[in-house]
Amino acid sequence: MSDLHVTSVQARAVLVPLEHPVRTSVGVVDKAPLVLIDLHTPDKNIVGRSYLFTYTPLALLPTCLLVRQLGQVLERQPLAPADLDRLLSSRLRLLGRTGLAGMACAGLDMAAWDALAVSHGQPLARLLGGSLAPVQAYDSHAMDGIDLGVRRAAVSMEQGFRAIKTKIGYPSIDEDLRVLRALRKVVGYGVAIMADYNQGLNTAEAGQRLHALRDERLAWIEEPTLQEDYAGHARLRAQSHIPVQMGENWCSVDEMHKALLAGACDLAMPDIMKIGGVTAWQRASALAQAHGIPVSSHIFQEFSAHMLAVTPGAHYLERMDLAAPILREALVFRDGCAQIGDAPGVGLAWDEDAVERYAVAG
Repeated sequence: MSDLHVTSVQARAVLVPLEHPVRTSVGVVDKAPLVLIDLHTPDKNIVGRSYLFTYTPLALLPTCLLVRQLGQVLERQPLAPADLDRLLSSRLRLLGRTGLAGMACAGLDMAAWDALAVSHGQPLARLLGGSLAPVQAYDSHAMDGIDLGVRRAAVSMEQGFRAIKTKIGYPSIDEDLRVLRALRKVVGYGVAIMADYNQGLNTAEAGQRLHALRDERLAWIEEPTLQEDYAGHARLRAQSHIPVQMGENWCSVDEMHKALLAGACDLAMPDIMKIGGVTAWQRASALAQAHGIPVSSHIFQEFSAHMLAVTPGAHYLERMDLAAPILREALVFRDGCAQIGDAPGVGLAWDEDAVERYAVAG
């Protein structure tokens, strides 16, 4: 495989339904806008696949176009992800590898690593030096209120999860408490409950709410205020004994470094797309280890399972299945853990009928 190189990159836009809309204190996502990436090599059996989640349909087609155009930069280049990463960085030096461009680069990086693992006939976790042991996961829920929240929590327990997350930030702290206590009544104290404010509070209000939540035995409070306010997070962390979680909105390892230097969090949750792909995740993992910070994942469960398998201090995988409607086989969860399969690469395979059904032209 020494002459294996990138021949072309295909990117397609889809808008897929979600079983449960992702309701947060700052907005609702009722469909998943995804960019599906196929990185081709001279061997038709070696194709690298990944996907991007653009949060809003407004960014779907622009991101898809960026993937195609940046993919042309990779054509005829050897299938060496670290070299491809440097190449894209150099081409974007003046523009900056941020925003949609950074997301596109991450998708290409993930697809390149997937193709490399496929070329070796190994799951990505094994290629990176890890095993295929089950990965501890939590079931990620939305701002569901009490009735739906309780039903979803009961289903999670039936499926074997020992941890769930709910989004809060209701108009009053009393409502936050009612929801959390209703969930606790269902799952008991042997199950971890995490709570996510999705950056919905200013630091003063966040301080008041964290104080009110002090006796709820929460495993963590996620992004209680604006994610870029590292000093604010550090103050909140100093005021509360509830662990502070952040990281899903770090858009580079440099941003993560700044947050950790500021003492902004007890726990880290990089998003493999926003942090920069498989290549950047490995750097982020080493940084977290140096600071003694446990690492969880944010969405992208298929890639995240493999990355947590080789991450020192791996904590929790977030189970939120955004891509299931367009996959031939979804990631399997058993007894509250993700089960990494032994298929080469990450194991992504598109359900082409579903892709056609949810396709967005452009």
